[in-house]
Amino acid sequence: MAILSAVGGAVVGALLAVLGTVMVVRSQRQLAEVKQPQPTQPTQLEPQVVEVIGLLRSAAMVMGPHDEVLHSNPQARSHGLCRASRVLVPQVLDAIREVRREQEPRIFDTEVSRGIGAPSLHLNVRVAPLGEQTVLVLSEDRTPLLRVDETRRDFVANVGHELKTPIGAIALLSEAIEQAADEPEAVVRFAARMQRESSRLSELVAQIIDLSRLQADDPMLRAEPLQLSQVIGDALARSAELSAKREVNLVRTGDEDVAVLGDRRQIVDAVANLVTNAIIYSDQRARVSVTTSLVDDGGDHFVEVSVADNGIGISVEDQQRIFERFYRVDYGRSRENGGTGLGLSIVKHIAAVHGGSVDVWSRLGQGSTFTLRLPVLDEALLDHPATTNNRPERQS
Repeated sequence: MAILSAVGGAVVGALLAVLGTVMVVRSQRQLAEVKQPQPTQPTQLEPQVVEVIGLLRSAAMVMGPHDEVLHSNPQARSHGLCRASRVLVPQVLDAIREVRREQEPRIFDTEVSRGIGAPSLHLNVRVAPLGEQTVLVLSEDRTPLLRVDETRRDFVANVGHELKTPIGAIALLSEAIEQAADEPEAVVRFAARMQRESSRLSELVAQIIDLSRLQADDPMLRAEPLQLSQVIGDALARSAELSAKREVNLVRTGDEDVAVLGDRRQIVDAVANLVTNAIIYSDQRARVSVTTSLVDDGGDHFVEVSVADNGIGISVEDQQRIFERFYRVDYGRSRENGGTGLGLSIVKHIAAVHGGSVDVWSRLGQGSTFTLRLPVLDEALLDHPATTNNRPERQS
């Protein structure tokens, strides 16, 4: 019995020692788990916040406590504010940290570069605390407004410059007539020049008024179905006197039995401006062709009116600016024929407000082709089931 008691005591002691060791190890593990930092749980946004951001027209993103982007809308990414979970604009990131630290909103303007050759964006940024750690960033693109302001300033400056030329010429000619009162031939010569300058001034003022009206008006509010054949006929009638004077042969070809929707006066003006330019920049006894064709562009149907000449042509550099206001390729020839430099900018604006476009093909010494594209009325397609994807060949 003594031996059994001794053995039993030894076994119990061994078990107690093992349990003690296990308890010590478990305690050490628990202590280590307490001391070890727990992984950071990602910040979760309320579904309502995400829904509201999706409805905003502004660029928006919500920042987390570690400068990570928790959520952003497509506008924020297109503005170049963020990519994935990173903020890309240092000034915006600095503002986010400052707002999180001071819990006070900030509003500022910044410029975001979009790479070589691309225009920068001018953004108005608002940063506000959304909680103790989260921050809301809103951004508005002010680039179009700044561009409009710059265009308006340039336009006013250009108008002043363009008006000074004929007004100054008329003033000088009137003085010359006064001084040449005893010379009938000189008076006749100066009076003829004064009439030309007066006509040029009247045309310039009329086109400035037309351009201002175009920018303030929506022609589609009074749009009506227009037969293209009648539009082209009216446009060519306007240019008949000039073409006869320069002995330029006007040729019209293509499929004109089609209708478009728009303001009659404006579309006739657009075609007439293209024809007039072609005549002015063509040599005497040259040929100007007006060709129309139907085009299927990805299921959308358009009619293209191409005005081609064999004139002096336009350099690649000038083609980049040809649709700017008051820009002239050949200032001397344009001024001689009463050109104002506004015709092509008016054509571009008319095309845009009618849902179309205008472009140019040109080579120096070979001539130019201006193409006005306008949407076709669906009813007009019933008589033209087959359309083409190819633009008509340029006539030489």
